[in-house]
Amino acid sequence: MSLSKAALDSLRIERGAAPRPSKRASSLAVAAAVVVIAAAAAVWLSTRTKAAEVRTVAARLAPASGGERTVLNASGYVTARRQATISSKVTGKVTEVLIEEGMRVNEGQVLARLDDTNVVASLQLARAQLESARQARAETQVRLKEADQDLQRQTELIGKHVVAKADFDHADADAAAYRARLAQQEVDVTVSERTVTIWQQQLDDMVLRAPFSGIVTSKNAQPGEMISPISAGGGFTRTGICTVVDMGSLEIEIDVNEAYINRVEPGQPVEATLDAYPDWKIPCKVIAIIPTADRDKSTVKVRVGFDKLDPRILPEMSVKVAFRGEASAGPAAPAEVLVPKTAVRQDAGHDVVMVVRGGRAERRAVTVSGSTDNESALSVGLAPGERVIVDGPKDLPDGATVREANHE
Repeated sequence: MSLSKAALDSLRIERGAAPRPSKRASSLAVAAAVVVIAAAAAVWLSTRTKAAEVRTVAARLAPASGGERTVLNASGYVTARRQATISSKVTGKVTEVLIEEGMRVNEGQVLARLDDTNVVASLQLARAQLESARQARAETQVRLKEADQDLQRQTELIGKHVVAKADFDHADADAAAYRARLAQQEVDVTVSERTVTIWQQQLDDMVLRAPFSGIVTSKNAQPGEMISPISAGGGFTRTGICTVVDMGSLEIEIDVNEAYINRVEPGQPVEATLDAYPDWKIPCKVIAIIPTADRDKSTVKVRVGFDKLDPRILPEMSVKVAFRGEASAGPAAPAEVLVPKTAVRQDAGHDVVMVVRGGRAERRAVTVSGSTDNESALSVGLAPGERVIVDGPKDLPDGATVREANHE
């Protein structure tokens, strides 16, 4: 059965035009796109502003000076070869102290005095005993002279058979007795004289004198305190009045690792730098290498003397030294690089520099082997050509993003 055209037309679905989006929906889409773009721009700007602006320079290789180079760097302390803590030979009470710290004293100068009351009394007694022994000797000498004269008369008379033999023997015995007594009294006088000498020395020991010329570096006792040559544990007795240092005997003591002692030899030139005066290069030389090693520290002690002393050099100062040697001798030493002094900073007592690598700051520990007015020489921690920060934020952290403002 066929359907009519009219029936087919009634079954057709009418398709109209697609509905157009409203104006409100279009505005929301545009706004969302703008927000996304703005957020991306903000992130980019914030990331870019985090990069700290710094100024850098390239580390350069230090030129070789003459035919010498540094074969070993070490550190040590200034010590005095001759110093002494002045004490007494006997225990006594301090009555007078005549020195202060920093005072220059000469050899034999009086530094302090001890209470000598008892010693003076004993010395006076010894002198009185000596005088008594001398008087007794003088009396015996007179008696001996008289006995000798009597013996001489008896000898003449016995020859003439005028006196008895008993009288002659009696006179001879008296002379011999006085002669023996005189000999004993001579010894007594000698003993008394030596007793006086002992007490005189005891009195001299009550005065403390400088054993050599130098500077007083410490004052350890005051009037009224007791002083003794031996330590009295747990008591209040002092063992010294002061410490005197001979400033003409200053030198440097260095503990060199035994693995590098082959780079050091007597008479070798050394360049010393005091931590207190980093720009002052002091010429020195090796005095001696102590022929023994410290098994606990694996080091060998080396003594270094100053070519010329200076008042600025003080005992116990910390010092860095550079042992110099011929360029062709010994194993190769690390190459030194030069950077501006402003690039070297202190961090927890160590020298550090900030190096730029891959757009970030890297903290690098270094060893300063020397410096001038404008530059520092680094022996460890930096290679020639690496860029170090000389100007930038003070608290720049390790790993921070940086941007180099210029290249020098």
